[in-house]
Amino acid sequence: MVRRSGPPASDMLSVVIPVYNEQENLVPLQGEILEVARAANLELELIYVDDGSKDRSWSIITDLARQHPSVHGIRFRRNFGKAAALSAGFRAARGDIIFTMDGDLQDDPHEIPHFLAALSKGLDVVSGWKRVRHDPWHKVWPSRVFNFMVSQTTGVRLHDHNCGMKCYRAEVFREVRLYGELHRFIPVLAAARGFRVGEIEIRHRPRRYGRSKYGVSRFTKGFLDLLTVKFLTGFGQRPQHLLGSIGLLSFVGGILGLAYLTLTWLVNWRYPNTFLPLHERPLLIYCVAALLLGAQMMSIGFLAELITAYQSRDQESYSIAEQTVPTHDDQA
Repeated sequence: MVRRSGPPASDMLSVVIPVYNEQENLVPLQGEILEVARAANLELELIYVDDGSKDRSWSIITDLARQHPSVHGIRFRRNFGKAAALSAGFRAARGDIIFTMDGDLQDDPHEIPHFLAALSKGLDVVSGWKRVRHDPWHKVWPSRVFNFMVSQTTGVRLHDHNCGMKCYRAEVFREVRLYGELHRFIPVLAAARGFRVGEIEIRHRPRRYGRSKYGVSRFTKGFLDLLTVKFLTGFGQRPQHLLGSIGLLSFVGGILGLAYLTLTWLVNWRYPNTFLPLHERPLLIYCVAALLLGAQMMSIGFLAELITAYQSRDQESYSIAEQTVPTHDDQA
């Protein structure tokens, strides 16, 4: 659950911007955001989270905070990753609407009113879609493959799960816990809790300063995180249904294999040399391994159920959108 650092301000928009070595981009980005806020008459706070930058990013953030009361800066002792930076920003945010964007100037702040308009149509999460991307092909095409995999695997069909430009209602983060590198899967985790997710097409700009912080390892980690999210959203409250099913199939397969080997052993006992001796048949090893694997998977499933039951004391397995207030008629 997200704990607020102050009282919620329902008319305020909180803009959370993770920063890592973006010293050239911060001042122009700040100017654009304030220009959009003035034009759209928005009350907002800007939360810059310095994720262990090695350049002058933090000193620039402190200067911006001195010049503008709406700016709040958070600095990490070292680089903890984008998910940690977003979590710190969400915890500090006071608005009922939270907007995230990258600090590299590739996200256009003039899209903010479009996100708010989409959110006002009944959505809880609005994700950006960079239909035209100004990135090298070796980043664009793997990203498209990854987005297709995420959409097919989770059922949350977005064109750009990786887009850093997203808009949320604050209550999303009272129920969605962010850790590891699951920041790109927030819409998936939110949809699993019943929140309404949509997307809008946005403008993507070429990078002017600095360089990209993402490498090839991003896609490997993303695939592993996808497996984690699929497990969390599909079996997070019932892990035995997955682990136990795998274990049961393996166990039954081992039993059937041993039953077959027992039958062949009896045939060999009555009619010698009809089948190979048991100690020369690889199937025996496979059946024993299947039995052991099945027993282990079911045991792990029971342990996972115990952990889930213990943790669920503090977290409900459902999400309430709204409820009526009961009225009590006076009785004579």
